[in-house]
Amino acid sequence: MRLLIAEDDKALSLFLRRGLETEGHRVHSVYDGAQAVEAFSNEMPDLTILDLNMPVKDGEVALREMRRIHEELPVLVLTGRNEVDARVRCLDNGADDFMTKPFSLLELLARCRALLRRKREGQLMLRAGNLELSRLDHAVRRSGRSLSLTNKEFALLEHLMLNRGRCVTRVELLETVWNMVPVQTTNIVDVYVNYLRHKLADMPPGTLIRTVRGKGYMIPFEIELAIQGAESRSAISAPQNVAAQC
Repeated sequence: MRLLIAEDDKALSLFLRRGLETEGHRVHSVYDGAQAVEAFSNEMPDLTILDLNMPVKDGEVALREMRRIHEELPVLVLTGRNEVDARVRCLDNGADDFMTKPFSLLELLARCRALLRRKREGQLMLRAGNLELSRLDHAVRRSGRSLSLTNKEFALLEHLMLNRGRCVTRVELLETVWNMVPVQTTNIVDVYVNYLRHKLADMPPGTLIRTVRGKGYMIPFEIELAIQGAESRSAISAPQNVAAQC
């Protein structure tokens, strides 16, 4: 899942980020209210953790603007403000949950899981042909067989499936999956695509993850037909191979 943390305390933000990344989430951190609204608008995160006492733009103002952008994406307010009025205002303005500092990380993670479970099934389970990716369980299956992926492999596949039918550039993948500033000297995207193709048994190569020459990669909408065609060719060629051996 893609999560956004809006917290001006950088030490606390790093603590939250590490805790959430251990559960397999991809986390983007920002440190003021204006950045929070911009990141929310650009990334449409699956969950936002929002502090209220932030510079540039107060968290309550940011929350109202986020709700004008999208009404349903979960927002959990995490703040040092413990007065009842602040809690009521945030809930009335569209917050899905409210926690006060100090807090238990285990409770925060549990509340995040609860909010993510409320999302629609279509957003939690991604499918492409006989490939299934569960964003909540962090599980991948192909033809019913479970596959073991690293966190980076899972994040790469998730991003490609979320953008199915669109070419995703190497620059975008570096920024979103690796949180890296794009540099011409790295081929890490191509290396991990090859890892994925091997684990997914992407045969012939490019049936599932297609290379767009000079640009990046994509998982096409017509993948079901491609898979069916590949399976048919395999079925036809099998008897020929047997006959040749005889």
